Amino acid sequence: TSSHTRVGILNNPSSKIKEDNTAIARGILAAFLTQNNSNLKSFLSKLSKEETAKSLAAGTKIVKLLIPGMDGDTFEKKYNTLGLDLIKTHQMFCQEVLKLLPGQMAVISNGR
Repeated sequence: TSSHTRVGILNNPSSKIKEDNTAIARGILAAFLTQNNSNLKSFLSKLSKEETAKSLAAGTKIVKLLIPGMDGDTFEKKYNTLGLDLIKTHQMFCQEVLKLLPGQMAVISNGR
């Protein structure tokens, strides 16, 4: 609700990390790295819907889900070049530093 709020995402998957089960996670990371705030918020809302997950699992390419106004070329290039190592690094941080179990969710806040 505030323009002074920052949001970040850390992935903590419970299953083996593979390209076919990380489409949403890679889409979120690519969007964070390439889109402006208003497009990012709308795209993240779309990615968080169950029907989007079902559609991606059925084989829909993530670029078909982009919203108007997104920089599709930049997004697609980043999405296609994001390696699984970044998600594995997130997973290691969540489990080794934050002491989360695989798949466990948490909210971390650092405010004034």
